[in-house]
Amino acid sequence: MTDDLEQYTQLAASGPYGVAIGSSLITMVEPLPGHEYAYNRWYEDDHFYAGAMAMPWMFAGRRFVATRELQLLRYPEKSAVAEPVTAGCYLSVYWVTEGRHDAHMRWTVQINKRLNRDGRVYRDRTHVFTAFQQHVSTYYRDGAAGPRDIHALDHPYQGLVLEVIDTENAEQRRQLADWLMDRHLPSRLRSGAPAAMCTLFEPLPLPVDRMSYVKPVDGTDTRLTLIWFLQQDPRSCWDAFTGLDGEVAAAVPGARVELVAPFVPTLPGTDVYVDELR
Repeated sequence: MTDDLEQYTQLAASGPYGVAIGSSLITMVEPLPGHEYAYNRWYEDDHFYAGAMAMPWMFAGRRFVATRELQLLRYPEKSAVAEPVTAGCYLSVYWVTEGRHDAHMRWTVQINKRLNRDGRVYRDRTHVFTAFQQHVSTYYRDGAAGPRDIHALDHPYQGLVLEVIDTENAEQRRQLADWLMDRHLPSRLRSGAPAAMCTLFEPLPLPVDRMSYVKPVDGTDTRLTLIWFLQQDPRSCWDAFTGLDGEVAAAVPGARVELVAPFVPTLPGTDVYVDELR
């Protein structure tokens, strides 16, 4: 035990420990029909902590949910991310400290193997969209006046919109990221807009020794993931998020919006919204 504690002393004494997002875990999951309550209780009471927040360098996390009403707002109807497009009623988002992704991955693979071995992994679910993602940039509506992206999962935002865009190649993805940051987000996140910030991410490949129930990550060279953090319920401002597919296609020919999906935060420790999923 003394040797184990000494290893913690050594790990804390060196390496990056700045306050910045290096990567994110973004995971959208669908419990199998009839397992909604059991899945929610497992995630709330066990997995959110033992499978995520207790891990080194994961410094923030939050769960979100899409009721049936919210699921029906999603587009496009034919999505390369979700089939059907309504699949994936729970979304969890986590921030990992910049420069610590590889160290975190070493831990997360091993702890999930242990949880699986100990019967603490809920099997009756489908990973619709799960990937660790590299942080690219963040655009702020209010400049320096509002919360930073490091605060986004702790600040009481009323909802978020998950947007996934595919491109034809890595160069086109770079063009898309430039257009988003230089043109699109400044026009969308003007004063009074419902979204306070938008974060951009690029998916990272999962390690070869990942758990078997998590499928390989698509689009590691061609996909961008956007998270829009909202100061109001997405149902009250959905008009602001319609037509994103047309704008992207017009600006970057060949780029395709594959998912635009609204969510609201769960109420930790409760089963609120579980009976509204179907």
